[in-house]
Formats: sequence, C-alpha cells, structure tokens
Amino acid sequence: MGAFKLTYLLILIVLLSSCERHKRHLVVSKIQSSAKLATTETAIDKVVIGNKSRRVFGLINVSNAEFVAYSQAFVKTGVDLTKLKKNDIKIDGSAIELRLPPVEVLDFSYPFDSFRIDPNLTSNAMLSKIDVIDQEFFFRKAELDIRENLQYMGIREQTEENTRKIMVALLKNMGYDEIYISFADSGQIIKKVNLKIPDEWPF
Repeated sequence: MGAFKLTYLLILIVLLSSCERHKRHLVVSKIQSSAKLATTETAIDKVVIGNKSRRVFGLINVSNAEFVAYSQAFVKTGVDLTKLKKNDIKIDGSAIELRLPPVEVLDFSYPFDSFRIDPNLTSNAMLSKIDVIDQEFFFRKAELDIRENLQYMGIREQTEENTRKIMVALLKNMGYDEIYISFADSGQIIKKVNLKIPDEWPF
C-alpha cells in the first residue's frame, strides 16, 4: 500500500511539473508570437533655427543670414519580445510575474520632405546666403538633438503603460488572475549614431 502511495505521488509530481512546463511554454509562445511589439507611435515637432555669418579675415562679421524651418520626426517604440529569457517568467497557479525586455525605439524616421521653411522668419544677407547644403547641416543637427533627448520626452513611460495594458489583457485571457509586470532598464531607448556633424559648419 505504501509503495502504491509513493508511486501515485511521483506520478502526481511528474504531471504537475509537466503542467507547469506546458503553462510556461504556452505563455512564452503567446508572447513571443508578437515578436517586436510596437505599442507607441509618436510624432515630434521640431523647430530648426540656423544662423550663418560671413566674416572678414575670420574676425569681423559683415553679414548674417538667418534660417527657421519646421519639421517632424516619427518614432515607433515598443519591446522586442524575442529577447524574453527563461527567468523572466514566474508562474504560481493563477499568478504570473513577467519581466519584459526594455523599451526601445523600433523605428525612427526624420524625413527631409517634412522640412518646411518659414519665409517670414528666414532672411539672406548680401554676402551670406543659406543654401541647400546649409539646410541639410541644420537638419542633421536637429535630428541629432531629437535622438539625444528622446529619453526625456516621456516616451518610455507611455510605451511601458501601453505594453502593460496589452500584456494584462493577453494574460487575463489565458486565465491568470494575479499579474505582475515590470521592465528591464537599458538606459538609452535608442542606439547612439555617429552623424559626424561638426559643432560649426565651415561656411
């Protein structure tokens, strides 16, 4: 009788263990099926201001050209769910704890055709004129500024909130009542790029 109880207990443990593995596999497959989950799309308005001076002997300004334009950057952020690790998921009955990969920029675009020059605030001097090459220089400096300041615009927080809502809805649909979600932190949400822009354009 004792041997029967022991065998029954071992079978029960194996079944429970198999059930837990099945639950984990189901959760992982459901989550990773979304791959790179984009939950936030942001349009950023950027005013681009430039100034170009013509100097005599490199010392005296003889004329100034001013430049003002409006532009937009488009940023898509989310989490790369393919980076989910084994230890990021903890299941205890109907309770689940999920640690998601960090929020990152999945797509960034700053189209030059969104560049609109304001003729009322742009002026060329006799000896100094802002041409297309100058415009591109100011445009690239503006792009670099947007990239460097993305983490201060509240995009990360909004993306985490949107992602959390989606994950909670998914996990509740899978039968979980207690859901705890956190995010890994990688610092910058966008990879740094080297645009090779000098501090001053050699006009």
